Amino acid sequence: MLLLGEPDPDLKIVCRQISPIIPHNYQQSSYPAAVFTFTVTNSGNTAADVTLLFTWANSVGGKSELTGCHSNSSMTEKDGVHGILLHHRTADGRPPVTFAIAAQEKEDIHISECPYFVMSASSDEFTAKDMWNSVKEHGSFDLLDPVKESMSSRPGTSIGAAIAASVKLAPQATQNVSFSLAWASPEVKFCSGKTYHRRYTKFYGTDVDAAASLAHDAILDHSSWEMQIEDWQHPILQDKRFPAWYPVTLFNELYYLNAGGTIWTDGLPPIQSLTAIGGKKFSLDMSNGETDDDSEMNPQTNTATDILHQMASVLERIHASLASNSAIGTTLLQGEENIGQFLYLEGIEYYMWNTYDVHFYSSFSLIMLFPKLQLSVQRDFAAAVMMHDPEKLKLLHDGKLAARKVLGAVPHDLGLYDPWIKVNAYTLHNTDRWKDLNPKFVLQVYRDVVATGDKSFARAVWPSVYMAMAYMEQFDKDKDGMIENEDFPDQTYDVWSMAGVSAYCGGLWVAALQAASALAHEVGDRASEKLFWNKYEKAKSVYDKKLWNGSYFNYDDAGTKASTSIHADQLAGQWYAKACGLSSIVDKDKSQSALEKIYTFNVMKFKDGNRGAINGMWPDGTLDMSTMQSREIWPGVTYALAASMIQEGMVEEGFKTAEGVYHAAWSPEGLGYAFQTPESWNNDDEYRSLCYMRPLAIWAIQWALSNPKLHKEPQTDITQDSFPKNQFSYARIAKLLQLPEDESSKSVPRVIYEIVRNRFTS
Repeated sequence: MLLLGEPDPDLKIVCRQISPIIPHNYQQSSYPAAVFTFTVTNSGNTAADVTLLFTWANSVGGKSELTGCHSNSSMTEKDGVHGILLHHRTADGRPPVTFAIAAQEKEDIHISECPYFVMSASSDEFTAKDMWNSVKEHGSFDLLDPVKESMSSRPGTSIGAAIAASVKLAPQATQNVSFSLAWASPEVKFCSGKTYHRRYTKFYGTDVDAAASLAHDAILDHSSWEMQIEDWQHPILQDKRFPAWYPVTLFNELYYLNAGGTIWTDGLPPIQSLTAIGGKKFSLDMSNGETDDDSEMNPQTNTATDILHQMASVLERIHASLASNSAIGTTLLQGEENIGQFLYLEGIEYYMWNTYDVHFYSSFSLIMLFPKLQLSVQRDFAAAVMMHDPEKLKLLHDGKLAARKVLGAVPHDLGLYDPWIKVNAYTLHNTDRWKDLNPKFVLQVYRDVVATGDKSFARAVWPSVYMAMAYMEQFDKDKDGMIENEDFPDQTYDVWSMAGVSAYCGGLWVAALQAASALAHEVGDRASEKLFWNKYEKAKSVYDKKLWNGSYFNYDDAGTKASTSIHADQLAGQWYAKACGLSSIVDKDKSQSALEKIYTFNVMKFKDGNRGAINGMWPDGTLDMSTMQSREIWPGVTYALAASMIQEGMVEEGFKTAEGVYHAAWSPEGLGYAFQTPESWNNDDEYRSLCYMRPLAIWAIQWALSNPKLHKEPQTDITQDSFPKNQFSYARIAKLLQLPEDESSKSVPRVIYEIVRNRFTS
């Protein structure tokens, strides 16, 4: 954007940038468009001629900008909207993209166009300097020679386009001028060769020139967008309960929903392509049923159409085969609208789609703002639970081979190069042995069911929930009802080991058992309701007995110094249980004591509470420096901790805890992480992984503050049943899902620990 002439002290220009990210709006929120509205005020005593210039480069960055053969063209004027299309031919066979810039002619606003100028070329080209001199001299592009608009760029040159809006402002007058920007790139192509269509194509089609319609509609509709955004944000911005920093941070952290490499498809199968079928063997059946070798071809026959029909049939069959063993959750739709499929990266440095142990925290943003997208993600993971992919992957931490994904395990992520088909791009550890993924799936499903009241969704994913719970039984080695960690980083803290019963995973398991029982009630499975309730009561008792030390829950029960670490995330299970409207998994006095301990030690003893909650702290008040992650602050975990405090009535402490993240990431005096909140920073203020998913957990705070209505069927008291009638069947499923024992992966302390424990429990 350029302002004609030198700054004028009598002119004030304010820009509002509007993008249609509108909660519960699943059409316009998918539009690749933005509007820039400039409010120009003339506070002087004389009239002023003002020209605003909107320029755009025909580029997506990278090497394709200078490859040539890019072109610009004027849009067809409609409703007074004038604009320019910038057609960009991407490099390396990537899908093309077309940009559109536009503005609307009105009685007091004149629009003119410069469809083509060269940003890097010899002097005989019409350059950016020529463009600028033209508008400076004439105040518009009305006298510009239009013949340049159909030219294609030459290799080595870069081209752009401009739109000018000219207004005459009377003294003390104000005028709004809006420019729209849209970009049409209908195809998403993955390295596997599969290509999907983006969600917006459901409304605008797959032609790249749809950018013109998008830019046109953005100009006409942006006032409505702005009103909808205002209706959403105003109550929070005006809520006097909140400190000033909170609503600013709450809304700004949403940048990641859009900037996190986000892909939103139309929910349909990938575009048919021979490159997408891999090594599948097939043959086209082109027999026409004729037996007479001398018979002539039917004159109505269209050979090309016949071949295309056969190819489409084969490719559809191949895709159907792939979809039957994939994480494509649209197969679980039961008459509901296909809202599309949603992907976002764990972080812009960690390339994995929908990393689930992290999405556990960030998903509050989706369930509150775009619940249908959250259910879509959940269906994908429900389908993934039922997948079994024995392809061997080499693990980074020990070089061993492990299956890509086994039946019953919730995957770490939905993959990278071939999402939904090749899950688990993460290969540091074997996540089939992780202890947090399955409980997190069960808890999220239950929360989403009671948040939406969607019983059809509940019934569709219930078999996956049941399977996910049965799968976890193999990690209850001593059959006391509680799962044990295996002395390697088998959870989201993936360089921080847990051994035996842990506060983090154990709490998630206890909460998941209660959630599974409640979900069984919702879908009418009374036998499973009793089964999981009995297990919940048993595990809850073990959790308290093995971990409570009088003031907080030990990190784990391995009996080492590491076991005494005060973990900021020790009450993750309690947090989620309360958020779902379930019963507390620990006594109220114990949850409050633990939270007060964390607040005093992990929050306030570290940089006076101005950095958030450090993950680990020793009981003597010194930092737990035993691992990289114990001495880190995770903003997303800090937000979750703050939400837990608020749920327990510790509102002041909750806001103070979360404010530390604001000071570090968002305040002018902080570390400069605005709109790129990292996964962590450490005790030396060194960051790790900018632009990360987990800080969206700030919406868990809003969930706790808003006390949302939960659609729950009341549960009657469940009588203790020492032998539920489906226990045998459940145990058989659990046994069938067992992984082979990997003795070589156990450390020496772990082996000794198991020998001692078995001796005392036998």
